[in-house]
Amino acid sequence: MRFYSTNSPQQTVSAEQALFHSMPADKGLYMPIPLPQLGVDFFERIADQSLADIGFEISTALFGNEISKEELENLTHQAFPFDTPVVDLEAGKGSVLELFHGPSLAFKDVGARYMAALMSYYSTRNDKEVNILVATSGDTGGAVAMGFHNVPGIRVSILYPSGRVSDLQEKQLTTLGGNIQAFEVDGTFDDCQAIVKQAFVDQELNNALSLSSANSINIFRLIPQGFYYVRAYGQVRHHNKPVVFSTPSGNFGNLSAGVMVQQMGLPISHFIAATNRNHVVPTYLKTGKYTPKASIATISNAMDVGNPSNFVRLAHLYGDDYDRLTANISGYFYDDDQTRAGMKQIFDQFGYIACPHTAIGIMGMQEFQVETHRDVVGVALATAHPSKFKPLVEDVLGIDVVVPERLAVLANRDKKSIRIPALYEAFKDSFLSTVA
Repeated sequence: MRFYSTNSPQQTVSAEQALFHSMPADKGLYMPIPLPQLGVDFFERIADQSLADIGFEISTALFGNEISKEELENLTHQAFPFDTPVVDLEAGKGSVLELFHGPSLAFKDVGARYMAALMSYYSTRNDKEVNILVATSGDTGGAVAMGFHNVPGIRVSILYPSGRVSDLQEKQLTTLGGNIQAFEVDGTFDDCQAIVKQAFVDQELNNALSLSSANSINIFRLIPQGFYYVRAYGQVRHHNKPVVFSTPSGNFGNLSAGVMVQQMGLPISHFIAATNRNHVVPTYLKTGKYTPKASIATISNAMDVGNPSNFVRLAHLYGDDYDRLTANISGYFYDDDQTRAGMKQIFDQFGYIACPHTAIGIMGMQEFQVETHRDVVGVALATAHPSKFKPLVEDVLGIDVVVPERLAVLANRDKKSIRIPALYEAFKDSFLSTVA
């Protein structure tokens, strides 16, 4: 498997290079070539396979002989000691794919843990220290922190927007210590992301240190996220209906991962891009005009992205053909009042407790079904455990939300972070002082 830049398709690099040097020098984004075709027989026998089993088979198809089957099997089962179950809301009509059963209670555990296992595999063989830089609007940072904590040969620096993540999300970023360092940025997620991107093209910094990203600009964050779309399909295919996925979307890596496995053969009928007031992509899907904007703070903070970096990948997967893209993806968005009302309606109708992001995914699924009158199985991605937004969920639903022990233990730990302005040079100076 080789990887090319979206800006220079004729030049390719190895999997190891794409993993550790996550952004090409030409500022494009890496894409795999070729995308293997998994075959009809694969999808017919996955109903009883676990996430780890599916991850192993797809990884084998991707890597071929680059990594032995024994190593890949160990790697995927190390990464995924948990599963991603589908829970019915209305059997044969609407369901949720619960992606919060990993250690940080968010879907990004899947990508972060796979990356950590893969980086550990390569770095122990190369005997080199790697510095991971990651920007987060909420869940990415916690998943990366917990996935990479105490992994030998790897240091992690997490940038997050001050005051724009939930209290428990912040605890996940700032309390682990060890090889995890948090930078609290006086700005937005877009500011954090811009700083990280600038670091990867700073020649002086890259000459001094080995830098990599655990954001979804790194193709190996996206690839394993495709595994749970396959896992979900295996759990709903018995309904013998077209399957539609509704994906709560911020930086659009999650949706891009779904499109990649669709193009590898997974028979997904349609996708829904469900967002909050940061609706640059749903607006593009309706108007054909792509106009990035400054991000707006909402109660679904992990989707507060005004300039999603993976939109380039998403468009690229369709050959930058607007008609092809809009034939396969529909977009919906909801403001905070609509999101609160949706959370309440979902609880009252189904008894299901949804975080604001998950609620937006379910609402998008329901609106698509009403609007199109299509007889489909809708699968909305439940991206985070509701306890990560405990005060909001309790206020909206009027119930007590239990925090799982693996998250509750963080509540009384002291926060440790380095606060910086939203300026690249301020980050660079602070970052270099931590690795000196």
